[in-house]
Amino acid sequence: MSRPILIFDLDGTLVDTAPDLLKALNAVLLEEDCPEVDLAAVRHMVGRGVRALIGQAFARTGSSRYPDHAARLVDRFLLHYRKHLAEESRAFPGVAPVLARLRADGVRLAVLTNKPEDMAGSLLSALHLSQFFDVISGARVRRPDKPDARVVASVMDEMGHPSGRAIIIGDSAVDVATARAAQIPVILVSSGYTDKPPRDLGADEVVDAFSDLPGILNGFL
Repeated sequence: MSRPILIFDLDGTLVDTAPDLLKALNAVLLEEDCPEVDLAAVRHMVGRGVRALIGQAFARTGSSRYPDHAARLVDRFLLHYRKHLAEESRAFPGVAPVLARLRADGVRLAVLTNKPEDMAGSLLSALHLSQFFDVISGARVRRPDKPDARVVASVMDEMGHPSGRAIIIGDSAVDVATARAAQIPVILVSSGYTDKPPRDLGADEVVDAFSDLPGILNGFL
């Protein structure tokens, strides 16, 4: 039996992106004369894509402006975020060594994120992580986002194993829902972005440190 492909979430799983997301988000809020949000709030909003992130931020401030101006606000956010994509974002402790070990062991790796695909690739390149992945798949026009199972199928097609096994490694309820929709296992890291305790989200396993991942994976590979 072939080894499963490991499909990693990006924000909150591989990389702590919240500080740079916060700067871009608050820049847009200030332009709209809305109060800023804090870092803790942003960590609970990430995971469902840019539109959802901005919508939650405006809702948190009590503003009803977002639905009528969504496209413009998304464009403004992306403009700010591109300028600060990797200023403060950092890989979580243990990420690079674990990815290197998995690659050395012959495990194939992919990234599946609701972040725009070009930004995902640029961020991973800036942090010297892109070389570990065969596929970096992000939000695309006319393609659903996670948790739609079709995005998992798309990644597997790009990996050349449409009927192969896969495991999702993520940090949130969105990742669990994606795995359940695709009928594959899911492992969560507890240090990510979620407003609920990771062990209450229904994952198959939860690890408290990224360095614990290889040991947990032995039960799946």
